[in-house]
Amino acid sequence: MAKTKKINVQGVDIILYEDNEHDFISLTDIARHKDPENTDTIVQNWMRNRNTIELLGFWETIYNPGFKPLEFEGFRKKAGLNSFVMTPKRWIEKTNAIGIVSKSGRYGGTFAPFQKSTTKSIPIDKRKPDTKNNYQVTSEFC
Repeated sequence: MAKTKKINVQGVDIILYEDNEHDFISLTDIARHKDPENTDTIVQNWMRNRNTIELLGFWETIYNPGFKPLEFEGFRKKAGLNSFVMTPKRWIEKTNAIGIVSKSGRYGGTFAPFQKSTTKSIPIDKRKPDTKNNYQVTSEFC
């Protein structure tokens, strides 16, 4: 049975959706932080990006034995073009994807895989330029 819970990131509530195999984070809630009235457009624009399509295809190749790689290749070739349009529903239907979940209803939206951290602290790189504009990286935990 699927479970949902909320996390708060920088004052924004984001739904986490858990099923038996994977954890998902709400892309709709993340997009709502950017523009509350056009979340669907933000998600669609994100899905038009070639890097996004390649990431989704890579994830599906690893975790989804029913993934349709030929459909993916067609999308990958068109991704990034001005004429390319991608929606979560189209991605799911055409590629047999399981890594993007589209749910309707009160706690609905578009969800993507989410990897929970197993540590309590998240390392953050603090970059400090030297005199030649080279950066030395030190790791700090928040």
